[in-house]
Amino acid sequence: MTGAEAAGPTGATAGVTDHGGGVWSIPVPIPDNPLGHTLVHLLDTDRGPVLVDTGWDDPTAWDTLVSGLAACGTSVSDVHGVLITHHHPDHHGLSAQVRDVSGAWIAMHAADAEVVRRTREAEPTRWLDYLAVKLAAAGAPEEHLAPLRAARAAGRTDALPGRRAAQPDRHITPGELLDLAGRRLRAIWTPGHTPGHVCLHLEEAHPAAGEGLRGHGRLFSGDHLLPEISPHIGLYEDPDDATVTDPLGDYLDSLERIAALDPAEVLPAHQYAFTDAPGRVRALLHHHEERLAGLRALLLGAPLTPWQLAEAMEWNRPWAEIPYGSRNIAVSEAEAHLRRLVKQGRAEPVPGTDPVAYQAV
Repeated sequence: MTGAEAAGPTGATAGVTDHGGGVWSIPVPIPDNPLGHTLVHLLDTDRGPVLVDTGWDDPTAWDTLVSGLAACGTSVSDVHGVLITHHHPDHHGLSAQVRDVSGAWIAMHAADAEVVRRTREAEPTRWLDYLAVKLAAAGAPEEHLAPLRAARAAGRTDALPGRRAAQPDRHITPGELLDLAGRRLRAIWTPGHTPGHVCLHLEEAHPAAGEGLRGHGRLFSGDHLLPEISPHIGLYEDPDDATVTDPLGDYLDSLERIAALDPAEVLPAHQYAFTDAPGRVRALLHHHEERLAGLRALLLGAPLTPWQLAEAMEWNRPWAEIPYGSRNIAVSEAEAHLRRLVKQGRAEPVPGTDPVAYQAV
């Protein structure tokens, strides 16, 4: 179902998969990441090739993208446009370099474009201050906060991600057909993983439709719908906005919208292409309901801060083995689940606690 690997100029496959109907995928490596790679998709149009995501900003990733495009019979200089499913660096990282070489336009949902703008323009030290305050409010111990304060005092801000991310020059409007000559590609807003995450529904008949494949077209799903893992759902971070968002609620609602599309095949940004999107959605909805019930059970035992809840949650490794930066992500995910439980009336903050602890209702 995932097509055949395409041979490059020298006969090597370069890892590229031809999905048929003018669609290819190129696995672009992510440095030091267990996901391994981002699947950058190439969509042929009457005005030239368009990329769905670009991969991490890294020399090896760039070389892989270049060789992958050559295996598809094209080049970076031929790229007409870049569609970004969401702003994360493993998807948007190489966009500026692609635009520099080709002059391609870059399109992204307005909510994620705002994240890019804010990240590029903000003083780096402000993000460290915000993160330290946020983690302290979540109950992080002093030994976790100390490195942030030390980095702030020493001015060590060069390693913060997103500072070089390209500002998009077009916005992806949800529900509308994108202006791609000779193709029918519709944007579906799927917030949750990020506030402006989009899936892209190729509404044309699947090349294997005549072989009895059920469903409607194909879906470039970014990180929203993956075959074996659930994407990270954390809080939407904005130091200037105190709005109480519900990212997990957004994600669950977005899953329902994708199930209703019932695409014949899903082309995700990680792992591999798969079918039966409604079945995968059902499994993810069940997973998150089980997880919410499990977290509420933890809160029945005793009130917990978000940090304490993250320590007690089940991850892919014991808490003691989770790296420093990943603990920040885990706490954000715990907070997103707490927000959902509070909104559902299944948990509430304990009055007078500082940092705020939560209890089951």
